[in-house]
This record gives sequence, structure tokens and C-alpha cells, in this order.
Amino acid sequence: QVQLVESGGGSVQPGGSLRLSCAVSGITYPNYCMGWFRQAQGKGREGVVVVNTYGRTTYADTVKGRFAFSRDIPKNTLYLQMNSLKPEDTAMYYCAAHRSGGYCSDVLSFAYRGQGTQVTVSA
Repeated sequence: QVQLVESGGGSVQPGGSLRLSCAVSGITYPNYCMGWFRQAQGKGREGVVVVNTYGRTTYADTVKGRFAFSRDIPKNTLYLQMNSLKPEDTAMYYCAAHRSGGYCSDVLSFAYRGQGTQVTVSA
């Protein structure tokens, strides 16, 4: 059974940084695509980053150059390092996973996701 548990959210001032973590169980690398998406209150979901089974990483234009995905396979943990945060980054952040033979493009369609962790960016 695939389980994803996010942590690391919180409140930060504009320009600050946060690192989100996602503890993963029940998957075997490299058979799963991984990623993060977010949803701001009252708005639709937005893909943040997708990593396919070959390791190719694709970021949304809104976070490119500021956010960075990484993972520690022995610890079964994914990370999302978020720098130069802006008020518009305020949202619930979710990690997600999807079993695949290779290429994945839409993190919003992934089969598994966690419960989310809240990020608030305000002065």
C-alpha cells in the first residue's frame, strides 16, 4: 500500500525559504513517477514539479529557479526546497506518486497523494 506523508510546512516571510519533506512507503524505485502539486484556497490545483522514472525533472514556470526537488532513496523521503518565496506561493502542498513505465507529465493525475502541508508566505 502506497502512503505519502508530507511535513515541513509553516509560515514564512516573503523572500524566505522552506523545505518540505514527504515520507514515502509502499513504492519501489524506479517504477514510480514522483512530484508535488499545490492548491491555494479557493483556487484550482497547480502542478509544481514532476519527476519521471528516468529522473527527468520538470518544474512549473511559476517556480522554476526557486524550487528544487530532491530525494533520499535510502530514507524513502522526497524533498521540495523552496527559496525566494512569494505570497502567491501560499497554498497547501501535496506530494504525489504514480506507477509508470517511464514518462509522466501531469502530476495532477497521479494515483497517490498525501494529505498535504500548508505553506503561508506573508509579511
